[in-house]
Amino acid sequence: MTSGPTYADAFSLLAEVADELVLRSVRDTHDAWTDRLGGYPGSAVTRAAYAGAGLGLRAASAGLAAVGETGLGPRLEDGPRGRFVSSAVNGLIGDRLAQTRPRMAIEMAVRRHGRDVGTGDLAATFPDATGRVAIFLHGLCETESYWDRGPGPTYGEALAGRGWTPVFLRANTGLGLRPNGVALSALVQDLVDAWPVPVTRIALVGHSMGGLILRAAGAVGTDADAPWTDLVSDVVTLGTPHLGAPIARGLGHGSRGLARLPETAAFGRILDWRSVGVHDLVEGLAADVPPLPHARYRLVAATVTTRARHPVGHVVGDLLVRVRSAYGEGLFPDGTVLHLGRTDHFGLLNHPEVHRALEEWLA
Repeated sequence: MTSGPTYADAFSLLAEVADELVLRSVRDTHDAWTDRLGGYPGSAVTRAAYAGAGLGLRAASAGLAAVGETGLGPRLEDGPRGRFVSSAVNGLIGDRLAQTRPRMAIEMAVRRHGRDVGTGDLAATFPDATGRVAIFLHGLCETESYWDRGPGPTYGEALAGRGWTPVFLRANTGLGLRPNGVALSALVQDLVDAWPVPVTRIALVGHSMGGLILRAAGAVGTDADAPWTDLVSDVVTLGTPHLGAPIARGLGHGSRGLARLPETAAFGRILDWRSVGVHDLVEGLAADVPPLPHARYRLVAATVTTRARHPVGHVVGDLLVRVRSAYGEGLFPDGTVLHLGRTDHFGLLNHPEVHRALEEWLA
């Protein structure tokens, strides 16, 4: 017996997606073109075939879900590949999972060695805890292990050598920014209250969407006697789309455009399956989520070109986020900005220039 999602749950979801998206999209597109061409002999047989295939997929999904309910079989989260799949699926449809398949929905948590860490386990998990805590939060569809990319020491390892205690979180990035912000605020407050030693300083480090969730958490009100937000000295965002991401905006335009014709409407429906979290990336977080007044904001942007003002670099940025959005122009009047040339969005997860900047910023 196991707890949490199993591979049976994953295959059940796969069968559901195959029915709702793949099969129905093919069927609807086929029917639209058939109607456009005035029909053809044998169309009734074809429709019956689609119906039979759909019935089979739904039966398979229900059967696998029942197996998953028993908790039998290997857990999806027991290996790095399973955790990768879980985080990717949560990023794409995590809001739907939270409602229809809660066992597969990731809950915001401190992570260590591929496992959630409860507040009662903090002392054992962090035996060398210090009062300076650096909290890392990943981006869309990522896991905490993404911070291990690249050669040499990670940001967490480097900061640990300078007296900080790195704490890595994992989130369901398919949820909206504000619900995730509420969950993060509650988690960090619990972490501070249960930390083995008094917390004297907090640094927040977020990659991509993680930076937006950190900002959303900082705006959550609290009735705690000692709010965690009072301890935040620095907020570091790496490739965070504060003003939105063009790729997310393009998905929205694409789905609306495809929906205009019956022959392509099914493909628009596929794009519309994207989560609330992806929708929130269209606009980012505007000025109604102000920065913490006492914290220093460090905003890191990257371009695939050497110079930020290069015509190509200006348009494509780090391939996902443009420089202006990563800097949050107009949102952080006193923010410190850093540009990294000749790297991409994921190169920001372990970059020598960021290492040098963190050493200076978090001295």
